[in-house]
Amino acid sequence: MSISAGFSSAEIHEFVIEYHLLPHGQKGSWRAAQGVSVRQLRRWEATVFAGDLDRGLIPREGSGVTVPPAKRSALAMAQTAKQERDEAEVARLQARVRELEHANEALGKAIGLLHAMNAEEPDAALTMTDLDDSSSARTDSSPS
Repeated sequence: MSISAGFSSAEIHEFVIEYHLLPHGQKGSWRAAQGVSVRQLRRWEATVFAGDLDRGLIPREGSGVTVPPAKRSALAMAQTAKQERDEAEVARLQARVRELEHANEALGKAIGLLHAMNAEEPDAALTMTDLDDSSSARTDSSPS
């Protein structure tokens, strides 16, 4: 559930974090370019920093759960740092997956070559070189 029509919870969260990371003096023009009023932005901030954005809960005005602006900026920076760490971890894992896929491909080729080499070799035929063997299957059973 979103607290504002036309915006998802993720979009609102991203918007508020991006707004708080802007340098002083650029926030008003950026907000105007986005088409969001000061009232709407304050409502979103309250929900992101002190409420429950996913359920659309907005804290009451003047309640004890309001977060001071300095702490809001710190929360925004912490969120951005976490996102950057997560993106770096995803990039590292994707590189590892590519590495393992290349190793898997190389092993597949090696196994294919071994199968091809094995199929090309003639089967070793069993030959009877020692005909003087006195086994009962090859000898005459009549008494001499």
